[in-house]
Amino acid sequence: MIYEKQTFSRLDVVFAKFLSERSLLNPLQKQEFENLMMSLSFEQSQGNSCIQLNEQAKNLIIASGLALTHNQMTTSDTTITLPLVIEQDRVYLHRYWHYENRLAQQLTQMIQFKNSHKLNTSIDLNALLDTYFGITTTTDWQRAAAIMAVNQAFCMITGGPGTGKTTTVVKILALLQELSDQPLLIALAAPTGKAAMRLQESIGFNKAALPCITSIKSAIPESVTTLHRLLGAKPPSPYFRHNAKQPLVYDLVVVDEASMVDLALMSKLLDALKPGARLILLGDKDQLASVESGAVLADLTMALPQQTLELQKSHRFDEDIKSFALAINQQQAQEAWQLLQAGNKNITLLESDLIEYITKQQVPYLQLITKSAEFSDIYKAFNRFQALCATRLGKNSVSEITQAVEQSLFEKKLIHLSGLWYCGRPIMITQNNAALQLYNGDIGICLRDKEQGDQLRVFFQQADGSIKKYLPTRIPHCETVFVMTIHKSQGSEFEEVLIILPEIISPVLTKELLYTAITRAKKTIKLVANSSVFTSTVRQRVQRVTGLVNKFPTSHE
Repeated sequence: MIYEKQTFSRLDVVFAKFLSERSLLNPLQKQEFENLMMSLSFEQSQGNSCIQLNEQAKNLIIASGLALTHNQMTTSDTTITLPLVIEQDRVYLHRYWHYENRLAQQLTQMIQFKNSHKLNTSIDLNALLDTYFGITTTTDWQRAAAIMAVNQAFCMITGGPGTGKTTTVVKILALLQELSDQPLLIALAAPTGKAAMRLQESIGFNKAALPCITSIKSAIPESVTTLHRLLGAKPPSPYFRHNAKQPLVYDLVVVDEASMVDLALMSKLLDALKPGARLILLGDKDQLASVESGAVLADLTMALPQQTLELQKSHRFDEDIKSFALAINQQQAQEAWQLLQAGNKNITLLESDLIEYITKQQVPYLQLITKSAEFSDIYKAFNRFQALCATRLGKNSVSEITQAVEQSLFEKKLIHLSGLWYCGRPIMITQNNAALQLYNGDIGICLRDKEQGDQLRVFFQQADGSIKKYLPTRIPHCETVFVMTIHKSQGSEFEEVLIILPEIISPVLTKELLYTAITRAKKTIKLVANSSVFTSTVRQRVQRVTGLVNKFPTSHE
């Protein structure tokens, strides 16, 4: 096994030393054991829930006296808890083995047992489906998803942007309300405040067009919350108010942008569902996995094909953007590069100066500020365009470009840099603050508040269209967001996206990263990249080490 010691953090080193000192190993064995533990800690920080072992490493960990095997964990009545768990050729930190194992058990139970909330079998389901989806002689994937959701307590509806996931789920909610003996209590949630806002807007829009009576529409909620708020986060602890002992009251929970949900949070969500509750996950399995451990949505769609339906038809993109996203997703680097150079106005390499171009895109919202326009109009103008970077530091990074754009805007007298806070500064919240109801990913703009003597306030638009404003000194940790990382853009969409890749090949550049960036755009994509970096990015993919798929034996039959 090869270890890249230079990548290990101080936490990795201290953690490995801590376990080594408590092991039963001799001094020679301890050094190899520490290497293994540093690797486990490092890989955990990279999103892997475990690491794979050869036989020699496996025997060493068992000899340490700090590990239990999967069989011991599942068959023994012992109350002893050890920090490590070995399952097949994988070793986990105990907590993450528990999350993975518990999640698999919970979903297996949901799949095996019929939902306790009975549906009215006297109603003609096909007639209802015709009402909501129409009659067609071709395959209607949205109708198929509805049939799956009606017949199963747990299901996943996947598909790229614009394939109609939200449109479909709103119709499913109406169907389930019509088929239910009594009104269902429904919760709608997303991983971030930004994703929750988008879902809430989409739910409200699609609900109005439903072909059903007012009472059914009224039974479908429009309010969407973050998962942390739904479960009742208790910071700074990792625990939630709602769990197996104090479950949620809802009969059905819908989670959008499920690819962003990590292993721990998904397991805790399943723990908090009351017996007999339904769960619908919506998401794009080809997007970036969660920042924290696991690749839950991708793993579950692979392990549970009978509970998965992928919507096929995109209603958002034109054919060129759709073809470009497909080429990236299928790792067809040459075809994707040719599409960039084909002269299509919707997909092209940026030929003008990078900083000058980004600066120019800020002019419309800054001009609206000088005209004292409504905040909703300013916010909409700002969100029309977004520059996305792959990295935070270095050449072509968020840090470098943000500083250059700010300076350019100042030199053109479009902003006045009088300090950290200035009129027109766009910011993104990077730290949750439940007391202020500001969450990681929320975007606001600093403006002069005419109701408060032109003092600076930071304005945020809520999903329902209402405006909240705060003194800059009250804002939790945030960053200027003329540019954001591709990771931070998940759950968002913009009319135009400018994607900026580094000038050198990097391990963080993967086809999932590029696909996620591309699918943020509704109309136009511009790219800053050289051919070698672009090709390397498309050919490299995220490969997270987990054991979740293997814990559903029926998926292999």
